[in-house]
Amino acid sequence: MLGWTLMFLVIAVIAGLFGFTGIAGAAAGIAKIIFFIFVVLLVISLLANAIRGKGPRA
Repeated sequence: MLGWTLMFLVIAVIAGLFGFTGIAGAAAGIAKIIFFIFVVLLVISLLANAIRGKGPRA
């Protein structure tokens, strides 16, 4: 999912350089949404691991 975020970010930057404001805005919006979904899933994963009490493998 982080790969999709980076792809949409690159599309937004390239489109912004060429002046396609609608495409750049859409790609940046999608990248932002996917990024926040990734952050929420990361936090949920960290909390689930903390609740289970299992430490990292040595």
